[in-house]
Amino acid sequence: MLVRTELLPPGPSRLPRVRVHTPVGDIVAVWRGDLDNAVGQHHIEWTVDGDILWGRNTRSATLAEPGAREEAGQVVLRGLLQLTEDGAAVLQVGDSQVLFDVGSPPPPDNAWVEISVEADKVELYPYAP
Repeated sequence: MLVRTELLPPGPSRLPRVRVHTPVGDIVAVWRGDLDNAVGQHHIEWTVDGDILWGRNTRSATLAEPGAREEAGQVVLRGLLQLTEDGAAVLQVGDSQVLFDVGSPPPPDNAWVEISVEADKVELYPYAP
C-alpha cells in the first residue's frame, strides 16, 4: 500500500511512531524503517501483533468497504477477512493484506469485519517496489 507518513514523538512505549495517511483512512502506527526516511511517501507492509478474538477485538463490520481509523486509543482496521487452511486469517484492507492468528471461536470466513488493536501493536515496514 502506498501511504504518506509523518514522524511523531515517541509514545509511552518509546517506540518510533508515525501518523499514516492511507487511501482508506488515517492512523498512528509504529515505524519499523529508517527514522531518517520516516517522513514522506512509502510502500508499506503491515504487521499486527495480536490474534483475532471473535466477539472481543473482532466484530462484523457495518460497512462493506475497507477502512482504517483510530478509536478510543485503538487502531481499527476494516476489511474482508478470509480464513486460511492452516488456521490463520488474512484481512484485505484496500490493496494490502494483513495476516493474523485466529483465537477461539473462529470468525466467519469471507466476511467484512473490524479488528481493534492497540496502536503500539500495529507496525509498518517500508519497502521498495
